[in-house]
Amino acid sequence: MNKKQRDAISKLLSYILRHAPESIGVVLDSDGWTDVDGLILNANQHGHAFDRQTLLDVVKTNDKKRFTLSDDGQRIRAAQGHSTGQVQVQHIEKAPPAQLYHGTASRFMASIEAQGLIPGSRHHVHLTDNPETALAVGKRYGQPVLLTVDALGMRQAGVKFYQADNGVWLVESVPATYLSSLY
Repeated sequence: MNKKQRDAISKLLSYILRHAPESIGVVLDSDGWTDVDGLILNANQHGHAFDRQTLLDVVKTNDKKRFTLSDDGQRIRAAQGHSTGQVQVQHIEKAPPAQLYHGTASRFMASIEAQGLIPGSRHHVHLTDNPETALAVGKRYGQPVLLTVDALGMRQAGVKFYQADNGVWLVESVPATYLSSLY
């Protein structure tokens, strides 16, 4: 399988497991898990042909580690980024490093300065401990802006942080007072 095919299946899995499981008749439990065989069967019935080995290759090679397989390999879920109401993953609270980062585009800065970072249709705001990763995310949306988040200050104020299976930091929102930008 070539990179283009892997990327297409990765995007399909992201769409199904994060946003629209009903689009192929898949049901996710409250932690976002679904049966691998059922997912493959339903995807194939909806014109998206791939097998278990292909799915395993996509999970293994995904550079953002977007997917998690259960220990027995029978279930799969998106690591984070859910917008579907079927999923309410109970992440474990974890103390973040003193600073985290968020990448965005300059065209969103007026809104961010007014209301901070909000999750939009997702369940959480996504942050990283790697400024290069955040900047790469920002570049996807236009002229990038790297935001530094005072995670220590937020934590001291009682804000809860979580870390997804793939290392992405999650928080309900980030008030503008805890943000500084590095253009």
